[in-house]
Amino acid sequence: MAVGHNLPGLRETALDTLLETGTASIPAATPVLARASLGLGSAQFGCDYGISNTRGRVSEDEVRQILQYAAQCGLKAIDVAPYEGDVERILGRCWPFPSPFKPQIRTVRVEKGLDWIESRLKRSVDHMGLARAAVGMVDCASDLMGPLGDALWARMEKLKAEGVFARIGIAARYEDQPVALAKRFKPDLIQVSASILDQRLVREGALEALANMGVEVQVRSVFLQGLLFTPREALPSNLQALGPQLSRIKRHLMETGTDPLHAALSYAMHLKGVSSVIVGVTSAAELRAVIAASDRDKPDLAWQAFAIEDEIALDPSLWHADLSDDPRLRQRRSVIRAA
Repeated sequence: MAVGHNLPGLRETALDTLLETGTASIPAATPVLARASLGLGSAQFGCDYGISNTRGRVSEDEVRQILQYAAQCGLKAIDVAPYEGDVERILGRCWPFPSPFKPQIRTVRVEKGLDWIESRLKRSVDHMGLARAAVGMVDCASDLMGPLGDALWARMEKLKAEGVFARIGIAARYEDQPVALAKRFKPDLIQVSASILDQRLVREGALEALANMGVEVQVRSVFLQGLLFTPREALPSNLQALGPQLSRIKRHLMETGTDPLHAALSYAMHLKGVSSVIVGVTSAAELRAVIAASDRDKPDLAWQAFAIEDEIALDPSLWHADLSDDPRLRQRRSVIRAA
């Protein structure tokens, strides 16, 4: 028995059947479908971000080249967070004026107080050299579920009315129950994590439900911080148990003639209900590769077979955490010993 084959959340899937029966074939292109637009993440501009990022923080010269090419290709949305180094000022120094982009700014944690949140959002706009942002995003959805949640939302509506930003959004995780959040607060936009590896919200129909409510759906983490591109030997210790399944996924993609970048983008950009997809890059060359892959037809693959269910793997905050007392890790180890 292969170690990891029967780990909780890493069970055999339809992908194994495809590999064992030899029925995998070169994928045919599916009919042209409506697809989401691309937007740009900026975390790599302000800090060393992503498990597969070997280049570190992007230089300002490279940021200028990335933004120039993004503008030429018609990308509009740029996702910006105040905790990502000095990224707001970097963008302000590097993008063309007048800027063709529609930046999305984010709140700091509510513990700092509503007045500080308001001040910080206004400074975000000012640091970028803009009159206003396109979207003001509540960065931590759990802030909305706490005792200051309603007051925080009221403050966001006030800032929207004042023209600090044109729309209000929420950045939500799977655990935040984004559909319930949208029903309660009725945001203009909601940003969620979804990918070829993390299909939980897709499987539950949450993305289509949000779109049917009139909420714009934006997807982030479509590469799951580069997990699909990371060599097995480079995985953090908390993800080593995922190695066999990732190897099978990569092998299947190779045998069907589909590169992982194309597969990841095709899956996310053709999800029903999704309007835009945020991607992060560390160079203009990477952005060119992303845009070229996004323009290709969606391959005909057994998409559900690529999903992973492991809670630790789907939460990047746990990848390098001390999980020695976490029952999920203990359960993994007991299965490995039994195998």
